[in-house]
Amino acid sequence: MSEQTQGPGRSEPRRVVVAGAGMAGVQTALALREQGFTGAVTLIGAEPHQPYDRPPLSKAVLLGKAEDSAFDVDFEDAGVELRLGCEVLGLRPADHELDTENGPVPYDVLVVATGAEPLRLPGAEGVPGVHLLRTLDDVARLRPVLARQHDIVVVGAGWIGAEFATAAREAGCAVTVVEAGERPLVEALPAEVTAPMAAWYAEAGVTLRTHARVERVEPGAAVLDDGTRLPAGAVVVGIGARPATAWLAGSGIELGAHGEVVADHRLATSLPDVYAVGDCASFPSGRYGERLLVHHWDNALQGPRTVAVNVLGAATGREPVVYDPVPYFWSEQFGRFVQYAGHHADADRTVWRGDPADAAWSVCWLRGSRLVALLAVGRPRDLAQGRRLIEAGTEMDAEALADPARPLKSATA
Repeated sequence: MSEQTQGPGRSEPRRVVVAGAGMAGVQTALALREQGFTGAVTLIGAEPHQPYDRPPLSKAVLLGKAEDSAFDVDFEDAGVELRLGCEVLGLRPADHELDTENGPVPYDVLVVATGAEPLRLPGAEGVPGVHLLRTLDDVARLRPVLARQHDIVVVGAGWIGAEFATAAREAGCAVTVVEAGERPLVEALPAEVTAPMAAWYAEAGVTLRTHARVERVEPGAAVLDDGTRLPAGAVVVGIGARPATAWLAGSGIELGAHGEVVADHRLATSLPDVYAVGDCASFPSGRYGERLLVHHWDNALQGPRTVAVNVLGAATGREPVVYDPVPYFWSEQFGRFVQYAGHHADADRTVWRGDPADAAWSVCWLRGSRLVALLAVGRPRDLAQGRRLIEAGTEMDAEALADPARPLKSATA
């Protein structure tokens, strides 16, 4: 891919337009101001709602413990122009214009932060009683379902499926989770790690059906591919997400195998004066030696700082800041707080800290003697210490690491 063409000595851009008003977009707008950008900042969001945080949607907001999760930001005071309920439709880089349903928007620098969109259950589009869980409007449709304590079928035993099943059980619903794979989190974690997690479903009173697919949804039932009919007042689909980048077709921007925007180490794209950040973009990781596509909240929080520094730096000739984070995410499910840091794909050794049958345990992944990833269940101190050790590339003593009573930071080689 080509490098961004804005060279040293150019003046500060007059107008930065941010496409996408989720965490990544909001944080980009605020980071530009924090870095001293004095030009116009326009934040464009497809939804009509005040920009909001997504993680609480599957927890407090879904259960009615909070009305919404709007960011506590005074955009007017920050000098950020909001254009909400405005969908982006296309990009014309030669004209430095973004096409929207309300007309073209010119930019000097554009930041693509349109996030990801949930995958839909094939054949179930528009079928009554089939729900997604991604937006505030999705939650508004699901809250009455939980209040009426319907029988619920959840499609997908990934992170979002487990979190929704947790909330539905708390609301008193009967829940069945249908997973096409052989186990929960089949694409996210190794079998030895997810095996103990399968027991969490039964403990919570949730029926987990693996090696199963929903063939069709009928009034009051979900029909599996083996003919089994499951009672279903509602079917909630949580089978993954894809980058929301279809609107970039024809723009010439480089997209990756998953449809994501291909960004470089500065989060600059193949187009001049265009950056990309958050769920819609992949970036090269020097730490892990491969390109990463991270669909998690922390990436949407951290990346904007890099974008803001590099937008201003491109105008002043400053050295660019490289984006190479240790990925991090968390999930609350079935009474457990699960955290993960790093990237375990190229690890060559797994070290357990504690018994996975207990309430609290951790798994560490090593490459050679260096810690590259860690999953902590109910052990937040392990996660906090491990994340710092991963960032530092510290060599570990595997035998000491396996002692759950020993602080992880003291298990260095």
